[in-house]
Amino acid sequence: MDDSIAVGTEIDGFRLEERIHTGAMGHIFRVTGPDAGFPMIMKVPRLGSGESGESLISFETETMILPVLSGPHVPRFVAAGDLTKTPYLVTEWIEGESLERALARGSLATAEVARIGSAIADALHSLHVGDTIHLDLKPDNVILKPTGEVALVDFGLAYHAHFPDLLAEEERFAAGSAPYISPEQVLGTRSDPRSDIFSLGAVLYEMATGELPFGVPATMAGMRDRLWRDPVPPRVRSPGVPPWLQEIILRCLEPRAEDRYQSAALVAFDLRNPDQVGLTARAEKSGQAGFLEHVRRWWRSRHERAAPRRTPNAQVAVTPVIMVAIDTTHPEDERQPALQRATAQALSLSPDFRLICVSVIPGGPGGGATSEAASPSGIYLDHLVRLRHWVEPLRLPARRLSLHVVEAASPEKTLLEFARRNNVDLIMVGAPHPAQQALAWWRSVASGVTANAHCSVHVVRVPGRAA
Repeated sequence: MDDSIAVGTEIDGFRLEERIHTGAMGHIFRVTGPDAGFPMIMKVPRLGSGESGESLISFETETMILPVLSGPHVPRFVAAGDLTKTPYLVTEWIEGESLERALARGSLATAEVARIGSAIADALHSLHVGDTIHLDLKPDNVILKPTGEVALVDFGLAYHAHFPDLLAEEERFAAGSAPYISPEQVLGTRSDPRSDIFSLGAVLYEMATGELPFGVPATMAGMRDRLWRDPVPPRVRSPGVPPWLQEIILRCLEPRAEDRYQSAALVAFDLRNPDQVGLTARAEKSGQAGFLEHVRRWWRSRHERAAPRRTPNAQVAVTPVIMVAIDTTHPEDERQPALQRATAQALSLSPDFRLICVSVIPGGPGGGATSEAASPSGIYLDHLVRLRHWVEPLRLPARRLSLHVVEAASPEKTLLEFARRNNVDLIMVGAPHPAQQALAWWRSVASGVTANAHCSVHVVRVPGRAA
């Protein structure tokens, strides 16, 4: 199928309506046809003499990967044509505005960078859990949905751990978009999910400053510069960028994957909880590395040979987000030491983790408080101090720990929503008090959380007692 394809053509029951995009990889049309319950588009690759084989390889890749993806962050697959006859791909048309179009109006306010950035990180996390890496994250491939979620589109350069990597042998080009491509992709490695985190850092940088961290390099040598050259700090280009946001952006953009965030879930959490971000020298950085440091990095980069350590899902598994529900109303309860020991054991199983300690306390108007300690702010502070005392024996570095006191009428619903929103991998919660009757289990927070959680739940009991 070539450029002469026309609106009004019918292919396997799908009628081509308006042509909405023509690019190097092919054409995109709105289509009508068999009712799928949602609007559809058809992608048609460029074929014929003079056309690059890259478009066909990318088309094959997307046709292979997209049918196994699901969820709100990807377009739904509808149909694909026979590659030997009439190649095409029909998918859902995602309603919304591309991030590229939003950025055409200028850089975004910090709150918008955090909101959209965390939604992108959520989408990447869902891909990585499914053993998929996007590898072409850029504003044009991010759709801002009316719901506040984002969808990622264009999986022509993607990698899936359980399918053949059709682009792996393509040494003619570094698959990806030059302003956003990761150092690993420049070196030829396509199987590290932390590549998407680097690209997310470039997108965050652009959202916050209106500039690209590495410009638009036109050569491989130019793209290799990111292996050793650090970008101008965001706060230099846009003084309104707060230190916590610069910390997140520059951590995402670390040249060595080991120095970045190790999972997209951790990026999403920090963007949603700026007060919990552990600040380092990155946060106050006001210039690029000096000449000698750049020379040292350049020399080291000459011998860099990136290699994947594990599959995307395995990478996520060794960087878990663990949430422990702590009853700060009864700090002397005999179940507390058991919960502390179980938490320490869970943390010992991973070299990299994020521990979220949550206390849910009853909310109230607080209008009749007769002292500062009895006021809502005083009560909140008291429970936050109790959380700090609870976690002190674990001796955790601040960057791996966050503490949250939440006022809510329903602890169960609050914990479940908090866990879902923050991509928690494991919830730890105490069983009902041993002195209570067994029937209390069915009315307990632990029971409700266990029955309805999206992730694993570890219910901790006092040793030697029955619930």
